[in-house]
Amino acid sequence: MTYQVYTDGACANNQAPGGQPGGWACVFVEGPSYSGAHQATTNNRMEMTAVIEALQHTPNGAHVTVFSDSAYVINAFQQNWFAGWEKRGWKNAKGQPVENQDLWHQILNLVQGRHVTWMKVKGHSGNQYNEMADRLAVKAMEELRGKL
Repeated sequence: MTYQVYTDGACANNQAPGGQPGGWACVFVEGPSYSGAHQATTNNRMEMTAVIEALQHTPNGAHVTVFSDSAYVINAFQQNWFAGWEKRGWKNAKGQPVENQDLWHQILNLVQGRHVTWMKVKGHSGNQYNEMADRLAVKAMEELRGKL
């Protein structure tokens, strides 16, 4: 099976530290869409959660192309940041613990059972699936904010 999925995350204030409402979404080109929200999070965590949810909705052995406008997510895979992190005991180049390790480990575990290709897309550039993922992530976040 082959899947193409667009993922996106949104956060109430991208510049603020954790604790902001955020939303995530994944849109399968030939399939369903999923979205959700978290009360206290960051934009990067929502971008990563969208990828986790996308991969969880594909079977082991699947060929999956993940499209994301998150340089954080795409660069980690295209530039194999993990090799350095693992070599340094999950510390970044500055010797500090890698942020979001819990989510990175989830993504790495999901990737192991699949053939994943990572593609960077430009956000807010008119790509219908990226725009749909953005709208769904923002909507999930706004719905959560309305309940707070």
